[in-house]
Amino acid sequence: MSRHTWRVFRRRIDELRQRPILDYGICRSTGGGEFRFTGGFESVTDSHTLWVRSGALTIPVSLAGAWTWLLPMQEGFPEAFDPAEETPERIRWNRISALNEGAKVFVGGELALRDNRWTFVSTRENPLLVIFYDGPDHSLTARAIRAGRHRNEYWNTLTPYALALGALCEIFIAVNFLYRPAFRLTVITSLTAILIPLFPFVPPGVLFTLAYRRLWRRGRVFRAYRDLVRLPFRYLPGGEGRCRLPGGEWYGSCRLETLSDGMRERIPLLIPEREQKKNDGWYVYGALDGPEEGGEVPHEPLDPFATFGAVPGSPAVLARRYNFTAYALETVSWILLLAGIGLNVFFVRMIFVLFLAAL
Repeated sequence: MSRHTWRVFRRRIDELRQRPILDYGICRSTGGGEFRFTGGFESVTDSHTLWVRSGALTIPVSLAGAWTWLLPMQEGFPEAFDPAEETPERIRWNRISALNEGAKVFVGGELALRDNRWTFVSTRENPLLVIFYDGPDHSLTARAIRAGRHRNEYWNTLTPYALALGALCEIFIAVNFLYRPAFRLTVITSLTAILIPLFPFVPPGVLFTLAYRRLWRRGRVFRAYRDLVRLPFRYLPGGEGRCRLPGGEWYGSCRLETLSDGMRERIPLLIPEREQKKNDGWYVYGALDGPEEGGEVPHEPLDPFATFGAVPGSPAVLARRYNFTAYALETVSWILLLAGIGLNVFFVRMIFVLFLAAL
């Protein structure tokens, strides 16, 4: 998956958090629109229709054109954040039948009337998002946001085909100029280029590759931190003020100098506490009892997709810092990777020149 695809995936999840939760009452009175719905997997038919049940309500979901994902299970939220966490897997409709009945399903998208029944369908502008997951509902948003990103840009689905095509082209060039002494350097360069994809994994350049992988993974962690501290911005632009959630609850934040032991037990951390670089206090986000300004500490919202947690510092400041750190680490990691390849190219080319000179 490309970086753009994962960016669209995360943005779509973030947008759907503001859509109403579909229930039996809304289903009887709605005229359509975008909704979100969570329930248990019931069945899937040959007509590419998924049936999801929640309580007394069963909703059909048309899988035609839908984005269907399987979210890997991750124990703990969010303290168990693992930078090597597996990314969500894109699955086809014929694999869905192999899932256990009752598996949790999140559906977000357009609700339309099909055959006199309200059905989730995909549109050209907004494809339907279907996520199979495990664990508590309130952890789904953070898990999907932090895991929904590319693992590595050096190797992707097109890499094997590109390497094979490039090797054939280089062999073709080397064969054509092999018996022309004037083009000896061309032959050496072509044969060396065939081995370039392997250069990051052989000494001495492999040391640069190891450093590249370590820095790149750290950059991935900081990109995840950036997106996690931005989660409240979907409801509160800039991270301040109060607003109503789709279900009618009041949502807002408060700033605390410290978190007591009792608060730490009931308020999760959106990012690890070690990321607090200075004593900038704690910003707690969650549901409030009313619109009045005061010292009320937010509590867990009834809406499981509304962000509830504490941030060790100003989210806006942290987001900018994490964004800069992530791009800096990525830039340095790619420089190291290219430096390792260049070093190995130099040694291989020198060996080829000495070998040909000895003939």
